[in-house]
Amino acid sequence: MGGYPLLIGVIGWSRSGGRAPVLTGTPRGLLIVCAAELLVFGLVFGLAWLASRASREDLLLAWRGGFWPVPLGIGYSVALRIALGVVVVLAAFALLATRVISSGSFQEFIAANRPDVEAIVDVPAMRRDAMYFWLSLTLVSFVVAGLREELWRAAFLSGLRGLWPERFGSRMGQIAAAGIAAIIFGIGHLMQGPIAVCLTALLGFGLGVIMVLHRSIWPAVIAHGTFNATSLALLPWALEKLQQLR
Repeated sequence: MGGYPLLIGVIGWSRSGGRAPVLTGTPRGLLIVCAAELLVFGLVFGLAWLASRASREDLLLAWRGGFWPVPLGIGYSVALRIALGVVVVLAAFALLATRVISSGSFQEFIAANRPDVEAIVDVPAMRRDAMYFWLSLTLVSFVVAGLREELWRAAFLSGLRGLWPERFGSRMGQIAAAGIAAIIFGIGHLMQGPIAVCLTALLGFGLGVIMVLHRSIWPAVIAHGTFNATSLALLPWALEKLQQLR
């Protein structure tokens, strides 16, 4: 179970040379891909659960706090976006200050090394097809990404806690486990390029910490889904602006 994102990432990277996005450019194709992704994950997750018999509490599946996970998740999504923005700005400043890259070539560097989102989603289809657009913002963002990936993270944390309770049983131990999960989560996005690996690792760590602090996956699921949905909604506009930098 722990290596699932690595396997998916390596498969996606090996197929990325063809340039066809994973989420094919029609609503029907997108639904088929999503169903296949969820089916494969469900089988792996189910086998892992049968082997471990992890409880609902072990997997952090309890919904806690009434209605609060919803606004908390949305708020965490905003906070994570701001935090990643700060990291990007600081990294850019460090590159410029140490003269690893000159100011004149900085725009070219960003354009050449931006996350390859076209390997995942068909951007022209998002512009022309409202059904594809809304399926990307709902089904893909909140279920295929948000729920599936947080279930994986919960299973990973539970596995480390069960195997090495003395190291990963405490809250700090679980945060350390979230860091390990974040590295694996980042590598799982290898097909999108090295910057995407770093950013998704940071995002994954933040989501893992949220799960540990709340002892529930749901604020993280909502934060992850909201983060992805807003990113996809802004994607056509953002890529158009990046094109203007070239």
